[in-house]
Amino acid sequence: MIYLLEDDESIRNFVCYALNNSGYETKGFERPSEFWRAMEEEIPSLLLLDIMLPEEDGLNILKKLREKPKTASMPVIMLTAKATEYDKVIGLDSGADDYISKPFGMMELMSRIKAILRRVGSETDHSEYTVGELYVCPDKHIIKVSGRDVTLTFKEFELLCLMIQNRGTVFTRDQILQKIWGFEFDGENRTVDVHIRTLRTKLGVAGEYIETVRGIGYKVSDK
Repeated sequence: MIYLLEDDESIRNFVCYALNNSGYETKGFERPSEFWRAMEEEIPSLLLLDIMLPEEDGLNILKKLREKPKTASMPVIMLTAKATEYDKVIGLDSGADDYISKPFGMMELMSRIKAILRRVGSETDHSEYTVGELYVCPDKHIIKVSGRDVTLTFKEFELLCLMIQNRGTVFTRDQILQKIWGFEFDGENRTVDVHIRTLRTKLGVAGEYIETVRGIGYKVSDK
């Protein structure tokens, strides 16, 4: 199930029609209140979220979703007319998994949706990883530090898994952007640093396992 929260009726109808005809069950909502009621009944596999909405703006909705354990890792793609680099960074740093500026083409949107759903569906690694106080089980989406559960966003989870599954390997910022955000991502490297900083904070004492390799990038120590 894909949810679309978009107050522009023409865009909402067009996107829902295209996705439904492409095999994706999709529901569109004009107002946040309608969306929140639907969320009580079913949590979607993906949310397409506009920023400028009546009742409540999209960034505030995104913040609420990331604060709730049940939706903290739910993939969210922002669809918005706010297309400056600053707006993109704000959206991504707020927890969005992707950011598409209006007007957009359906082929691009479909490609972004498939890429995210493919990554979500590929989380079938039954391995478990332990580094000091940090425990990660990608398949079950479990992250614990000193025995306590840690809630991460979808992108933070992908970033942590990338590094912990390749302990000792140094990833440049560009490599991280390509592997986590996809080759089409055209943002600035700053978003990687922001996600690393947030991830370290959420991991607490285990945040120190994510090492900065000066002038290159980041790694999880293999010691």
